[in-house]
Amino acid sequence: MTNYNHWFIRARLKTRQLLLLVALAEEGNIHRAAQVLNMTQPAASKLLKDLEDVLEVPLFDRLPRGMRPTWYGETMIRHARVALASLNQAHDELTALKAGRFGQVGVGAITAPGLTLMPPAVAMVKREQPDLRVSLEIETSAVLIERLEQGKLDILVARLFAEHDKSQLRYEALAEEPVCALVRPGHPLMGVSGLTLRDVVGAGWIVPPAGSVLRHRFELMFQEEGLVPPNNIIESSALLFITRMLQQSDMVAVLASDVARYYAAHGIVSLLPLDMPCHMDAFGIITRTDRLLSPAAKVMMKALKTASLSVYGRKLEMD
Repeated sequence: MTNYNHWFIRARLKTRQLLLLVALAEEGNIHRAAQVLNMTQPAASKLLKDLEDVLEVPLFDRLPRGMRPTWYGETMIRHARVALASLNQAHDELTALKAGRFGQVGVGAITAPGLTLMPPAVAMVKREQPDLRVSLEIETSAVLIERLEQGKLDILVARLFAEHDKSQLRYEALAEEPVCALVRPGHPLMGVSGLTLRDVVGAGWIVPPAGSVLRHRFELMFQEEGLVPPNNIIESSALLFITRMLQQSDMVAVLASDVARYYAAHGIVSLLPLDMPCHMDAFGIITRTDRLLSPAAKVMMKALKTASLSVYGRKLEMD
């Protein structure tokens, strides 16, 4: 039998207290937070004091020019964001159902699966449920995981790294992500046979930003061959800029192979016949273990797993 004797019931936790926590985190000042929530400052102060009294910890440090969350406060703010996002999603789903729509699902993907896996999966969903609202974000894994934790996304196709807290995440591996070098069609290097890293170390390169995993492995690839990594570089992950820059120069870019093949198939770039061992880590489907998927998210999950068989040859267990 479910236990309904939760602390927040005994504490008479109010939604306005959760809203106040988030507003204080964003405004840094109780006067502005009260204004945002359309309440008086004394009322806001009382709501905060009541919550701190129940929890028996200080949630904010009172500073001369504002308020700063304590570690306890950071924890409560994080969970308040999730709770409020979940309530908003519940309202959106109910509104959609009342209007005769099936619901909505938020999906996030890194670039390569966003290009190869998401289109057939979304097409499958829209064939089965044309009224289901799908929103898709293409971003880095770190950004997507943050939005998943905040309740802004339901499902990710992304990577998990060592620094990520995996205690409340479910991960189902999909595929490795090889990378390749690409240039403009007709580039002089396309005529070089037996191309090696030594042949391209002096070229101009478009590379991922410093601090990224691929950038580190790109530089390490040259160092392992006893070469100094290229110095003539442009740092960018913007695909529109990269492809346009390649068309107008003799630079070389490093990209995920799936993305590069897409542009090559449209005649925008050519794949350089060069071995690039600096592959990326595997990516997979990521969801939260502490939240149930909505009916709409379940439809999307089924489509992703079905499409993964044809795209990656990966058969995943259906829930």
